[in-house]
Amino acid sequence: FFAPEGSRSLIEGARLDLRLFAAARIGSVTEPVVLGIESSCDETGVALVRGTSLLGHSVASSVEEHVRFGGVVPEVASRAHLEAMIPTLERALDEADLTMADVDAIAVTSGPGLTGALLVGVAAAKALAFAHDKPLYGVNHLAAHVAVDQLEHGRFEESMIALLVSGGHTELLKVDDIATNITLLGGTIDDAAGEAFDKVARLLGLPYPGGPHIDRLAREGDPKAIDFPRALTHAKDAERYRWDFSFSGLKSAVSRHVQREQAAGRELNIPDIAASFQDAVCDVLSRKAVDACLHFEIPRLVIGGGVAANGRLREFLEERTAAAGIEMRIPPRSLCTDNGAMVAALGAEVVRRGLKPSPLGLAVDSGLPVSDIVARG
Repeated sequence: FFAPEGSRSLIEGARLDLRLFAAARIGSVTEPVVLGIESSCDETGVALVRGTSLLGHSVASSVEEHVRFGGVVPEVASRAHLEAMIPTLERALDEADLTMADVDAIAVTSGPGLTGALLVGVAAAKALAFAHDKPLYGVNHLAAHVAVDQLEHGRFEESMIALLVSGGHTELLKVDDIATNITLLGGTIDDAAGEAFDKVARLLGLPYPGGPHIDRLAREGDPKAIDFPRALTHAKDAERYRWDFSFSGLKSAVSRHVQREQAAGRELNIPDIAASFQDAVCDVLSRKAVDACLHFEIPRLVIGGGVAANGRLREFLEERTAAAGIEMRIPPRSLCTDNGAMVAALGAEVVRRGLKPSPLGLAVDSGLPVSDIVARG
């Protein structure tokens, strides 16, 4: 996957030419075509984006292979990526009616995520970049979840507050520039929201992944039936944990409720438990997101990540942002979960700015902070 030492100067020269060419085309009708590759967890995603237009994308999920384990098994996910990568690439190119010759640059998730899974995507991107003489951009998975909204609602023209909610991450971000300047305001200090959904689903005997099952059952239940805790929302938490989240205690509260009901010989009212739990999560997420917008005087909120597909969370956010006069942007449900479109969307913005590509020696970083938007090594 690496170029011989003697040819690297030629490749770097080609990359520089592309950056200058891309910069010269900003604002014109024609913009670079960017291929995006995502493989950070259990979805293999490939997409092609020009500017803020999605030309074609394909996703192959290995979630069914993880169901019997009750969670993602890294080795299983990595092997699934190996099998799915080329077919997924071919489907995306076919849908876009393009070939690799039409691609101007390649973006790939280089972190955060599962190390083995990331390695598959990055290795594929390196091979394509070297074989087709294209510049390579390792980009941040979390920033990409935010950037994908631009495919639906257009570019971010002003600063935004972003609420990122997924299986492994729950974070509040201040996005001054999606390609160069993202600040982490706060995040979960234990379980992410998506993890809490999966763990509570397991307590209730529901299949993995738990989020969609809880969302469905909650529609039949009473969200006020059980008063589950809202952690880190009290006055005493304001100074230290204002922008942080905690869902471990909520999960434990659900567990204790289930144990009490079973010990008393009562049948579990699963819809009521699901609805009460889900409301506790969505209440905290929406409350803190709106608070951040008001505190920083940024009346624009964008939502990203798999949990952004949750219907009740959308209801909470729509109601609270409307009451506070905040513009809310949420991508379509199909673009909330991991996919190549989000990587290509961020890559397109990075290329459009003429930013320096990543080296062919690009490494993966399972703990890449969201402030590192483009990987440099």
